[in-house]
Amino acid sequence: MSSSKHSKELRRLALSVLQPGFVGTEAPEWVLRAIADGLSSVVLFSRNIASPEQVARLAAQLRAENPSLIIAIDEEAGDVTRLESATGSTRPGNFALGAVDDTELTESVARDLGRQLHAAGVSLNYAPSADVNSNPDNPIIGVRSFGIDPALVSRHVAAWVSGLQSAGVAACAKHFPGHGDVAVDSHHGLPSYDATLEDIAAQALPPFRAALEAGVRAVMSGHLLVPAYDPDLPATLSRRILDDLLRKELGFDGVIVTDAIEMGAVTDRYGIEGATVRALAAGADAVCVGGENADEATAQLLADALESAVAGGELAEHRLVEASERVAALADWSSRIGRAVPVNPVSGDIGYIAARRAIRLSGAAQDVLPLSAPPHVVELVPTTNLAIGKETPWGVAVPLRERLPGTTFVRVHHQQLAASPAVLQEFALTPASGRPMVVVVRDASRNKWMGAALADLAAARPDAIVVEMGLPGPGAPGAVQIFTHGATAASGVAAAEVLVGGR
Repeated sequence: MSSSKHSKELRRLALSVLQPGFVGTEAPEWVLRAIADGLSSVVLFSRNIASPEQVARLAAQLRAENPSLIIAIDEEAGDVTRLESATGSTRPGNFALGAVDDTELTESVARDLGRQLHAAGVSLNYAPSADVNSNPDNPIIGVRSFGIDPALVSRHVAAWVSGLQSAGVAACAKHFPGHGDVAVDSHHGLPSYDATLEDIAAQALPPFRAALEAGVRAVMSGHLLVPAYDPDLPATLSRRILDDLLRKELGFDGVIVTDAIEMGAVTDRYGIEGATVRALAAGADAVCVGGENADEATAQLLADALESAVAGGELAEHRLVEASERVAALADWSSRIGRAVPVNPVSGDIGYIAARRAIRLSGAAQDVLPLSAPPHVVELVPTTNLAIGKETPWGVAVPLRERLPGTTFVRVHHQQLAASPAVLQEFALTPASGRPMVVVVRDASRNKWMGAALADLAAARPDAIVVEMGLPGPGAPGAVQIFTHGATAASGVAAAEVLVGGR
């Protein structure tokens, strides 16, 4: 092969293993040019989505350049949603499904989502989270996990994978080898999972084994240090974890895709180019990029880095070829199943049914429910991690006001309370005088300020009804507690229905 031909082929290989994001609801020219030059995947985020119909048009525009292009999305259908980021998810997330613990329901919810994604032209979904949320202080997983029991998480991961893939969309179990037992957000730093090999095998790996047995087409690596396997390199960059453990020991032969490669856990030490090259060398097949760095320059930078790494001997060319072939095999599978599965964009009520089934109550509900008058709702607002879109609405006040006109509400942030402790009296307690009061929280047991504010409100109003939309904590105050197990729009509606005494 001539040097120019080889150079062109190397460029195609480098582009084929990237999964970049971009800005806009139409495909930029640079993306279309890159697809013509060998780019075989793109990933959509909420900034690319106005409606399912618009996404379908965008997918058609992209696939005009390559009919088997992989179009990926990060749609967990829970607190982390891209398709419904502007309105909140019409389905409950994993933790709510785990609370119900009906695998047929979980499979039905995932199939319903899969139909919607398939109709919109999406072929790969970076979900489900197969993490076991064994550390209650975990800042990144929480209600994104099906629960704290590896056996429960395993059976629901398998059901979710089966449901999604039966609708023609490839699933991607994440964040290997398990992001549930850490206390650092990998968007900002490098978490460490300091368990023994035996504990990892018992606690973190069973859901990934279950995903593989269910035929999952992709696995996403986590940006976390797992010293029992590799004391030096995070999982995304570790051959011991990606090749020795996932490939050889667990027997996975599908696509390994990295978590967003621009995250601080890997770029702080190696830079975005260094992390990309090391991930491929360690055994990753596709590099997700563009959640934050969604521009042509970044995609070109990474393609250049891979080419240079091959030329300089840091990355074996056969490894790049192998990765490209795995991505092509996934694209082929997606194209075949995509043609075989009929397009059915109609979403049923299964999400709302599931959200209702996930509701749990404690306290003397019969004494205070249904509400006797329009309440004042106080929503205590946490700072969420970067995986959850800041634009995504959540809460109970809006759906409650629709069902009970006269409902008033206030949202209180930590910064407001820190600046003026009188905020609670002025905006929460005084407007609730002589009326029912509902306090809505999200992970109150993990957010100390929120737990303290909730305790103050409940002390002043022992008859307050508390709605916890995150992880249930021990001994929540309030006359009655309503646990939704997630903060999706569907969960908010389900809680509002309970407050008014029915649908």
